[in-house]
Amino acid sequence: MPLVRLQRLAELLAPVEGSGEASPARDAVPFEARFGIDRQGLVVIDIRVSASLPLVCQRSLEVFQLPVERRSKLVVIEDIANQESVPDIYEPILVEDRRLAMADLVEEELLLAIPQVPRRPGAENEERVSKGVAESTDLEAEEEPTHRPFQGLAGLMRKTSGT
Repeated sequence: MPLVRLQRLAELLAPVEGSGEASPARDAVPFEARFGIDRQGLVVIDIRVSASLPLVCQRSLEVFQLPVERRSKLVVIEDIANQESVPDIYEPILVEDRRLAMADLVEEELLLAIPQVPRRPGAENEERVSKGVAESTDLEAEEEPTHRPFQGLAGLMRKTSGT
């Protein structure tokens, strides 16, 4: 399934290089969906999605590829009231008019895989190194004598309150 078909996901992806616009890469997203009926008579879907999503690191603003491998077990429900009776091993998926859009399922899986604040792997280490430099600069600043403009005021207040 091409990434361009997944509109909600496309808004979160990095723009294609050279285009200057926010259009996702034309890569296909491989997925596998197995349908079945479990022991309780529920229609279940075992879905697997694999992709490499181009995201913008929110620390360095560099584009990086986020590898995604997700597997979910879903159960099809036709009424929201049936949601409470779904066993814990499944995630309920509501269908309308007995129709299910596979593109929506794949898109949901990919959306769930994207972190709220995307960070390129290794960006944390770079921040620690730069933070360590900032901390050492702060320590050097603390060694300098602190200027206290109101220090003499305390002595004046004692003199005026004593007379």
